[in-house]
Amino acid sequence: MGIEVNQRYKNLMALIKLSSSVSSTLVRRRLPLVGAFCVLSLGISNLYPSLSFSSKTGCAQSLHFAPLLRSKIGSKTPEKSVSIVRMEANNKTVPSIVVYVTVPNKEAGKKLAESIVKEKLAACVNRVPGIESVYQWQGEIQTDSEELLIIKTRESLLEALTEHVKANHEYEVPEVIAMPIIGGSLQYLEWVKNSTRD
Repeated sequence: MGIEVNQRYKNLMALIKLSSSVSSTLVRRRLPLVGAFCVLSLGISNLYPSLSFSSKTGCAQSLHFAPLLRSKIGSKTPEKSVSIVRMEANNKTVPSIVVYVTVPNKEAGKKLAESIVKEKLAACVNRVPGIESVYQWQGEIQTDSEELLIIKTRESLLEALTEHVKANHEYEVPEVIAMPIIGGSLQYLEWVKNSTRD
């Protein structure tokens, strides 16, 4: 597991180095939450193998110590077994991705997230409020409060999703970056497939 995580970290660093070579006058956003990207890119399940998934659509996850926390706060949720699959090993799923998009505020985030799901360009959009992005734009260091959208969709929909974001976003050059989903809960990945358009 350590070698696999180490290789994913090296791949992420190569991606960051590649993105750094693009001129800041052409790109509005770099990688604003590098720490979050590292954790999400490496896959929390690779860092914590005993990860269990939510029984709903899987938009929430809990670490191996969650049963202990639940017992301390009084929730009596029974443990459930989980099917985990590698993307290349199953024909019930399609190649899927996680896409990050930042927006200037919660109203813009709500509107864009709802339009993406309504158009079946994604199965789920998580809205993460209260992030702060520091970046260079037109030769100046900028700091903005933003909301991060974490979008789960089919790889084949990336181009259509990107065009939708560009057409419905107020930034001159909105952040749209994608990372492959290499595996996960079989039921969740089937749900992503069934909740998005072909």
